[in-house]
Amino acid sequence: MRKAIVVGAGLAGLSAAVRLIEAGFAVEIAEAATQAGGRCRSYHDAQLGLTIDNGNHLVLEGNQAVARFRRTVGADTQLSGPDHADFAFADLATGARWTIRINDGPLPWWVLSTTRRVPGSRLADYLPLARLLAMAPGQTVGQRIRAAGPVWDRLLEPVLLAVLNTPPAEGSAALTAAVLRETLLRGGKATLPRIAEPTLSAAFIDPALAWLAARGAPVTFGKRLRAVELERGRVAALDWGDERQTLADETVVLAVPPWIAKGLLPEITAPDAFNSIVNAHFACAPPADAPRMLALLHASAQWLFSFPDRISVTVSAADNIVGTDREELARRFWDEIQRAYGFTAPMPAWQVVKEKRATFAATPAQDALRPQAQTRWGNLLLAGDWVQTGLPATIEGALRSGETAAGLAIAAQRG
Repeated sequence: MRKAIVVGAGLAGLSAAVRLIEAGFAVEIAEAATQAGGRCRSYHDAQLGLTIDNGNHLVLEGNQAVARFRRTVGADTQLSGPDHADFAFADLATGARWTIRINDGPLPWWVLSTTRRVPGSRLADYLPLARLLAMAPGQTVGQRIRAAGPVWDRLLEPVLLAVLNTPPAEGSAALTAAVLRETLLRGGKATLPRIAEPTLSAAFIDPALAWLAARGAPVTFGKRLRAVELERGRVAALDWGDERQTLADETVVLAVPPWIAKGLLPEITAPDAFNSIVNAHFACAPPADAPRMLALLHASAQWLFSFPDRISVTVSAADNIVGTDREELARRFWDEIQRAYGFTAPMPAWQVVKEKRATFAATPAQDALRPQAQTRWGNLLLAGDWVQTGLPATIEGALRSGETAAGLAIAAQRG
């Protein structure tokens, strides 16, 4: 039987393992941590008394790898969200509020409607956006379009900041174009935001682990790869610290963070600049009329997410605040939540989660450092949202990278 070893049980590793098993491989999965999911993990927080995700990871209805993965592993927990691609915004400096209402079909007639488009914008303000849809290797968003004006300030900048986790004007125009082509260009139905509820683990990780275990491939936790021994253009052995595993014809899928992969394989290229994300969670039911998602302008908090039992905050490209005291951040966010939702209440139990190296910086320079899944070593493949997927570091990109690595392994075995 064909054999594969998947190192890492984040979404990329789980995706690769699932596809390999479907193709008839016997798969071993090793994870250094005590739980699966990588950055997309859920846990019970004693301070809140709630089970929460480490961050508010958003997917879109048009994410095909997300749909394939969940369908395969039998995930029956629904991804919740609005019936239409409506995005609510609030400017805490001026008090202005508006909702962008993208129509369902691919013809973007919403830009013709003053009740659907950005307040204060004209049709002419949207025409330059066509330049973002052209592939522009090596160029930034700011080099393709003017990073100013109502459409930029009140729509593009906050949305692209969340998508790229990078200041948008500095972000890769090619990565931005790829996202726009798969979502906005296909219409509102493909752009529908979808949130894992109650948790990411319930929507992605738990069903995948159950599916793998039922097929004889449970994840081994607390097993860290220490070294990769290379010989004659192949991986000859894996050093697990307390065990040296000699390989015969096994394929290895390395689905670990880029800094770990680079440490194991100094010869590969990999992104080396990263941006942080700060999330905060408050054990408080949101107001009944609160939108599921609310973008804030002129605030430290960038996006508010309302759940039945909590209000969550996400701040992307958060390097300017990631070093701030956690309680200070919580009080700042709570003040902004009250202003955004229009109520006054004592700050409830809270938790602030900081991911200092959440994603690679989605700039042209860093995108150019992303390696392909295929390596120079015949039986070694790479997977992860930092591998070249054509997308920024997203759940969709991570799942696709696993599919790509598995596809290469399957093709190699078929000869």
